Amino acid sequence: MFMLAMTLALMMAGDAPAYAKLEITEWQVPWENSRPRDPYVAAPDEVWFVGQRSDYAAVLNPETGEFERIDLPKGAGPHNIIVDDRGAWYAGNKGAHIGKIDRETYEITQYPLPGDGRRDVHTMEFDFNGDIFFSAQGANQIGHMDAETYDITLWDVPTKNARPYGLVVFQGKPWATLFGSSKLVTLTDDKKIQEIELPRKNANRPRRIGVDAQGHFWYVDYAGGYLGRWNPATEEINEWPMPAGVRSMPYAMAIDHRGYVWAAETGVQPNRIVGFDSVSETFTKPFEVESGGGTIRHMVFDPQSQALWFGTDANTIGRATIRYY
Repeated sequence: MFMLAMTLALMMAGDAPAYAKLEITEWQVPWENSRPRDPYVAAPDEVWFVGQRSDYAAVLNPETGEFERIDLPKGAGPHNIIVDDRGAWYAGNKGAHIGKIDRETYEITQYPLPGDGRRDVHTMEFDFNGDIFFSAQGANQIGHMDAETYDITLWDVPTKNARPYGLVVFQGKPWATLFGSSKLVTLTDDKKIQEIELPRKNANRPRRIGVDAQGHFWYVDYAGGYLGRWNPATEEINEWPMPAGVRSMPYAMAIDHRGYVWAAETGVQPNRIVGFDSVSETFTKPFEVESGGGTIRHMVFDPQSQALWFGTDANTIGRATIRYY
């Protein structure tokens, strides 16, 4: 069990905002009410995403604004997509499988999850071997798929109804939030589940997670409206209230090339994206999403475009280009 130290750092009203701004562009997805989400930038002209409500994967060419749709097996309920040279891999959240789409032919191969009961693949990420770690929220598990043999291993999370949610891979290990609890989770070197208790026990609801270049893990507390940082070297946890406070409901988050932590405040309408400079411990001003956003659920940072990419419940794919001044 980790020893925890917590600092609540309040940004004073007179503090100057962090020196970054966003230029937000949105593309309207042509398939109505499909909940486009989890974009993945495979190339400047090839941005993949999935339609959770309409069983499709799609490719947006931001240079032309054109969309191309790939229909997935009925009932797949795609939740997340990641892309490499071998294909576009989607999380069949309702279909209990991981799917691979050939990027040239769009042929689909399904890899069913083993076992019985809930098998809801949630958020996936590659490790340095090209294998895939993933969370399974309803199944209460962390999973791994060998991308060469396609063998799938599942680990049960000890805390009941913990709801493994946001996930990143760092130094070959998965790190995830447990949205149904006040904990983070990882795998030890000997492949055992390890839980990390967060402050405000039974109140903190971490939803998404990111890791910076120093190996600090950042999370958003959806219920309390905080941005948090856990330092595994010192076992210290710091938290900062989001600009909208308890109304914030921070959800999607990503960390950029300068170490700024960006999060979407989804409890306010329109949704707002706000950045945090961990050096000065100040937030940027909030940047409103023109479509309203509805709910921005996942966000990624693309180093080449120096932009945040996200999907919205307003049926758009968004790009927020970061400018420093």
